[in-house]
Amino acid sequence: MQNINDILQLIDSYIGSSYWFVYFLLGVGLLFTLYLGFPQLRYFKYAIQIVKGKFDKEGDEGDTSHFQALTTALSGTVGTGNIAGVAYAVYLGGPAALFWMLVTALIGMTTKFVEVTLSHKYREKAEDGSISGGPMYFMKKRLDLKLPSGKIVKTGKVLAIIFAIATIFSSFGTGSLPQINSISNSVNTTFGIPHIITGLILSVLLAVVIIGGIKRIAKVTSRLVPTMAIIYFIGALAVIFYNYDNIIPSIVSVFADVFTGSAATGGFLGATIAFAFNRGVNRGLFSNEAGQGSAPIAHSAARAHEPVSEGLVALLEPFIDTIIICSITGLTLLASGVWTEKHQNVFQRSDLQVLDKVYYDCNTSDKEMLGQHVNGLKSLSLFSGELEIKDGAIVDKVSLLHSRSLAEDVKVYIKDDLYSGTLNVISGVVQNDVKVRIEGKSLIHSAPLTTLAFTKSWFGDFGKYIVSIGLLLFAFSTAISWSYYGSRAVIFLFGIKGVKYYRIIYVVGFFLASFTDTTIIWTFSGITIALMTIPNLVGITILHKEMKDEVKGFWKEYANRFPKDKLPLFVKRD
Repeated sequence: MQNINDILQLIDSYIGSSYWFVYFLLGVGLLFTLYLGFPQLRYFKYAIQIVKGKFDKEGDEGDTSHFQALTTALSGTVGTGNIAGVAYAVYLGGPAALFWMLVTALIGMTTKFVEVTLSHKYREKAEDGSISGGPMYFMKKRLDLKLPSGKIVKTGKVLAIIFAIATIFSSFGTGSLPQINSISNSVNTTFGIPHIITGLILSVLLAVVIIGGIKRIAKVTSRLVPTMAIIYFIGALAVIFYNYDNIIPSIVSVFADVFTGSAATGGFLGATIAFAFNRGVNRGLFSNEAGQGSAPIAHSAARAHEPVSEGLVALLEPFIDTIIICSITGLTLLASGVWTEKHQNVFQRSDLQVLDKVYYDCNTSDKEMLGQHVNGLKSLSLFSGELEIKDGAIVDKVSLLHSRSLAEDVKVYIKDDLYSGTLNVISGVVQNDVKVRIEGKSLIHSAPLTTLAFTKSWFGDFGKYIVSIGLLLFAFSTAISWSYYGSRAVIFLFGIKGVKYYRIIYVVGFFLASFTDTTIIWTFSGITIALMTIPNLVGITILHKEMKDEVKGFWKEYANRFPKDKLPLFVKRD
């Protein structure tokens, strides 16, 4: 598993985790924000009116209403990114990472407006009569290259194929694998139910829902999204107000650390400005998917005669998903204080490193060196050789880093007994020669961290049930929506006949991920998100002029349909 994770991390370092990727993502969003005159601010009010049906026309073609398209797309974005993803970002980058998540969402509102508008414009009817759309359709129709000689090069089709293939992989990396992995971890922590049992039950339910297609998916998600939001908000607000003394300091820390990096505190060893920025933007994208090209697939099915109207509906997604829900989660983590505390847990091998010297994080000098190590600024010497264990305790003078923190009270077990013997360690990595379980105190991250935060309120331990139920609904609805996204990509590449095979593989992958290493899942997720996002951003940037023309045409029609005193200030009647 460690070798697999190392390979995935190497790939991810060149794309999703690289700085050029986050600059590209934010740069395209900022470009359209300025080019279109801050639509996320000027058009927000009208986006809400469109969701209510104020701009509908009799006979509009599509499979779902504006509201159902919004909830389907939201169910694809509101998931582990809002519970596990925020916790993972704060664990990696501290409070400053939350700030960059919010910036990504604000800019992402425009990005999503653009990608949904263009995708809705070029949607098509599938063989079964349903509406099929997404970035691959505008790529195929609009991005061919015309040479000076007059020859047409099918660059659009190539880009569309790349995007569709990336969408299939991302349906696993975003929608299937991390969702069930987070659910099974949370349910196991809360109720003690084995991961494989949770995976088996939910896999059967998933299969039943996705066989019904977009109409059944839209019907289910339009009920799940409001329900899960209410449950989650109640639990989160209880934590925040229970720890009311920490509300102001927590909010201040989000903004105070932006240009300094998050300082070391408690078991948290600190994070640089660059690290917080990179992780915040990366997790922000995972949360709201603005620029990834996934939401346009859901919105393409909406009944609308004017593409811009559906783009305006989509503009609301990053606001709801990240600016509201992720902020609530982040404030819960910061106010409760659990993000800096070490807790008893079972160590995952991919999160574990053995250093060849004893360090103490109560020592300022040691803590600074450990912080530089986990942030990639300066590498400490790693242990290699036979690590001696006696009655569960490590005999050699070494230190263990787990989850970017110095581990304490470490014990090694073989089944339920304390282990005595040796462990083979190569360059700080414990090998799998002996099947042991390593436990101790360290920082925790992802869903278990949010689960712990929810116990710090008037609800006490009952709070963890709120997270488990909320996460189950959040993540399961995300898996449902992403099965639809993947199936549309399959239709684009292979036709309707390939969908049944895709659904089988999707459900099987969903089941297997319920008991797979969490860190590997998240690393794979980062890669697939980037592979899908890059061609989409390239495509919408090329069509920037067409996007502006679409917006002008929309407001022109709006001006001719409504009384002059009801028009926004920026719209003029001819």
